[in-house]
Order: sequence, then C-alpha cells, then structure tokens
Amino acid sequence: MPQIEVTNLRKSFFISEKSEGLKGALKGLFSGKKREIHALNGISFSIGKGEMIGYIGPNGAGKSTTIKILSGILTPDSGKCLIEGRTPWKERVAHVSGIGVVFGQRTQLWWDLAVGESFKLLKAVYRIPDETYNSNVAELTELLKLAPLLSVPVRQLSLGQRMRCEIAASLLHSPPILFLDEPTIGLDALSKLAIREFIRRINRERGVTVILTTHDMDDIEALCSRVLVIGEGKIYLDGTIEDLRRKLTNRRRLLIETEESRKLSHHKAKVLSVKGNRWELEFDPESISPAELVRELMDSYAVKDIYLENVPIDEIIAQLYKEVGEVSP
Repeated sequence: MPQIEVTNLRKSFFISEKSEGLKGALKGLFSGKKREIHALNGISFSIGKGEMIGYIGPNGAGKSTTIKILSGILTPDSGKCLIEGRTPWKERVAHVSGIGVVFGQRTQLWWDLAVGESFKLLKAVYRIPDETYNSNVAELTELLKLAPLLSVPVRQLSLGQRMRCEIAASLLHSPPILFLDEPTIGLDALSKLAIREFIRRINRERGVTVILTTHDMDDIEALCSRVLVIGEGKIYLDGTIEDLRRKLTNRRRLLIETEESRKLSHHKAKVLSVKGNRWELEFDPESISPAELVRELMDSYAVKDIYLENVPIDEIIAQLYKEVGEVSP
C-alpha cells in the first residue's frame, strides 16, 4: 500500500481582476469582477515509503498548492488524499505528528529566541517524549553541526545556518515523511552540499520519505530517483530524470579540444560554441552514434581532449517549462 496516495485532486481559487491605473484600481474595489484559477486540475499519483521525489514545475503550476493540501493546510475542492491512511485536512492533529515541513522562505522557529529554546517549544507543541527528544536533538546537532548555534537567537543566523536549524526542527518528532519546499534557495555552494548530504543520509538511514519542490535542478539531479512534473494544474510527467530527458530530447553534447586552430565541422553535428580550440557540438545519436562521431572527428583533426555529455538538466527543464507554459500566479 502506498504511503501517500492522491486521486483526482482539484483546487480552484478566485482572484479579483483590476484594470491598470488608479481609476481601474478604484473601479475594481466595487465591481467585484473575479476570475477563477484552476490551481490543481485532477492530479493523481502515489508515493511509496522511503522514496525521494522531486516535484517540479513553472511558477503558478500548482506545486505549493499540492504541498499545502498534503500537509493539511488547505482543503481541496474535490478528490482524495490518503497519507499513512489519514486524510490530512480532516485529521490535522494526528497528521502533523507524522510529517515534517520546511518552507525555504518561511520559518517555524521563534525569531527572537535562541535555537535551542525554539526546539524546546516545538517539543511541547508536538508532545515529544523526553527520551525521543534528547536522542533526536543529539543526533541532529551532530549531523548538521548545530552545537555552536543552539544558544544563538534565530534572527542572528545566516541563511545557511537557519536552514540547517529549520531542517533539524522539522525532524525533532521523528516524522516518516518530510516535505521540503525550496530548502536550498539562496544558499552558497558549501551549504547546499551539506544539506543535500544530510537529506540523502536521513533517507538512507531512517527511511524518511522526501518530497522536494525546487527550481534548483542540481538538487533534483543529486537527490531524486523520481520526478513529478506539474504544469497548469496537471501532472505532465511521472518518471526518472532519464525519462524526462527522453521525452524532451535525445540529443547529446560533445566537447572537443583540438591542437590546431582550423575550423571544426561535421555534417551530422551542430556547433554550439567555440572558445579558442575548444568546440561544443550537439548531435542526434539516432543519426550518428557517439563512437562513430568521435572516430570520424579524430580521423580528421588532431584531437587533444574529448568529452561526451548529456544536455544539461537546466536546459531540459527550461524547454519543458516552455511546453507546459509559465502560468501567472
């Protein structure tokens, strides 16, 4: 039985329509004209225990609405959602004890309190037994290197430090499911690597199910074995990163450095960029195999170095968002 099962979930919102300018704004106050936005338009998916899922899509596609319904914050218009056998919006108290939620641009910590004091308040909120709390605080403090931060007021933390504390706070009550909404937004490279490694570890060692929403495709590629792509309130794709590549493009890239300065070309490859004697080519492996292309180029040019790669995931996602459509919030 899936740990999370979503069936034909729908949610709409009404937003006020206003014309431009002061006159239009004043008219909008009294006209009451509204437009219906279908944030979720019958989405369905299931997630098994211990999976690590990337949930991606353009702005306004329905990601945040989905997470808010799954976490019990919003009630859908129709459809079903069962998480560990519970309906989130009907059994909120029981439900929140089994999930951890991190919103990258919001905090669950108390701004003027020290981190350790915030943890103690969350212990009371979740009614965590002393033994469980002490064990989890000790483990999370060690894994996330929080010891120097526990006595520091939250408002004095850097963004990277605060995100480490936010993730620890979301796991104090040992939830089997963790929702992460943009957990690495605005972080430096070292902080991102530390948080990714921690997420991998809790998934591997604790079996925590992770649902990650982000625009950082490096996070998705580094962490997620499966991606759900949403656009205009509908699930566009449910599969692996490779499924996503195959759906959108099968093209490959060849980076080649030559020992000579003459122009490099091949009738079955497109030159994307040139920097000195370094050439970036793109080709269709159904038209010519990578081995054949490399062999023909090496027969024709003095090759110093050569490297084969896939089209970068960021470019694939940019193409995907064009197909799905960037939706206005």
